[in-house]
Amino acid sequence: FLGEDILLENGLIDKKKMAAIIFRDKDKLAGVNAIIHPEVKKYFIELMQKEKEAGEIDFLFIEAALLIEEHYDEIVDEMWYIHTDVEIRSKRLAESRQYSAEKIADIMRGQLSEEEFRKHCSVVIINNGDLEETYKQINEKMGERK
Repeated sequence: FLGEDILLENGLIDKKKMAAIIFRDKDKLAGVNAIIHPEVKKYFIELMQKEKEAGEIDFLFIEAALLIEEHYDEIVDEMWYIHTDVEIRSKRLAESRQYSAEKIADIMRGQLSEEEFRKHCSVVIINNGDLEETYKQINEKMGERK
């Protein structure tokens, strides 16, 4: 339903072309999400079960798109939200991925609100500073869970 135009010469998906199509067409985005996200969730469920049975780790972190929309709260012990102010997120996307202001705005429009994230997550980490500051907050929260 996306056509062969999104394929590279080697048959793999050109992620940039695919993103340009699906992030401008809500029906195509919904179609891609309906294919990808159930499989991603299935993978994580299998991984969590495997790790539980092995008993070798204390924590398993999952980072994936649509955690709230796909109801990961039903399969994880708790959900965390890594918050970054919009201006800082925009700057980081422009610098690290060379995204245009228009593309960044499209991405932001497609995300849940700050309020929605906070409603579903038991821990909020503020990621407005450097990585050391963010890691410090994560380590503090992890220490509270041991």
